Amino acid sequence: MKYAHKSPAILLLQDGTIFYGKSAGKIGTATGEICFNTGMTGYQEIFTDPSYKSQIMVMTSVHIGNYGVKNAESESASVKISGLVCRNFSEHFSRKQADQSLQDYFVENNMVVVSDVDTRAIVQHIRNKGAMNAIISSEISDIETLKQQLSKVPSMEGLELSSQVSTKQPYTFGNADAELRVAVLDLGVKENTLRCLADRNCYVKVFPMSSSFDEMEKFKPQGYLISNGPGDPAVMPQTVTTMKQILDSDKALMGICLGHQMLAEACGIKTFKMFNGHRGINHPVKNMITGKAEVTSQNHGFGVVPEDVLKNSEIEVTHVNLNDNSIEGIRVKNKKAFSVQYHPEAAPGPNDARYLFDDFVKAVREVKHEVAVH
Repeated sequence: MKYAHKSPAILLLQDGTIFYGKSAGKIGTATGEICFNTGMTGYQEIFTDPSYKSQIMVMTSVHIGNYGVKNAESESASVKISGLVCRNFSEHFSRKQADQSLQDYFVENNMVVVSDVDTRAIVQHIRNKGAMNAIISSEISDIETLKQQLSKVPSMEGLELSSQVSTKQPYTFGNADAELRVAVLDLGVKENTLRCLADRNCYVKVFPMSSSFDEMEKFKPQGYLISNGPGDPAVMPQTVTTMKQILDSDKALMGICLGHQMLAEACGIKTFKMFNGHRGINHPVKNMITGKAEVTSQNHGFGVVPEDVLKNSEIEVTHVNLNDNSIEGIRVKNKKAFSVQYHPEAAPGPNDARYLFDDFVKAVREVKHEVAVH
């Protein structure tokens, strides 16, 4: 089926830079912080990752949509990006297993797309100028009108977004008769994280981000996983309080991405907005304990302040980014608590870091054994 969607479309950046392209997806207007992902595959998993809430995604891979959409490969129940900017948007797909075209999927999800633009130029501009807000439109051509709308978009710094993507009600995942129990605090969890836990003989209960420690304890978990998610970690004091209570309980604790930043905040380590975040499936990280390097999947626009980490005697640096030496993993000494800034569950991305789930589950099992002994 041919789609009549090649009408003019505009990308306007906060600094006034304009790019003209063609429309795809749903005709409309969208706003958010513009960012780019360097992954060459896995676009569906990227678009449905809750960590991308309120962000306009620029894909550096040239062809988007060419293998369609398969329902089982979504990382959440709906598209989470605000809009998409790409070079070539494919109406047709070649994969027999696909359930529908990306065009149909985007129309269903009210997603605005600007295609046929020079994504290399856009990425170079963002890399040089830093993260900023943007507006895309396939229905408004007047630049002044777009500028007025863009001026009303809040900065990502200081924005709490996890409550918008977190589950509203607790739910379980996996086998109820599994050996271990893990409580997941949902700040914007990806489904593959839950699969990785269930595959390791864990029965999982996912809790809304507003859940108290006492509420989660009723599940009798031996471990807690604090998920990835969108927004600024510096404006989530309730979650910091919950993290401190989990730490005091001496249960096993693992943080991923935003969960990593929340563990840092709970230990008195400040976070900051990065000039340009890390987003892609090809970021090299060094494990400082084993000396091995791993290729990782990443998606974050905030980081932990290195000076705060290094002067905290209770914290050990476990992982470092080999591109910019930023801190990618920490461990709390004398606790079964650690976190990483990247995504060990991948989806999309390589499986180099899946061992972290093995490490976490080992700690969860130790807690269960200790409880049984006492």
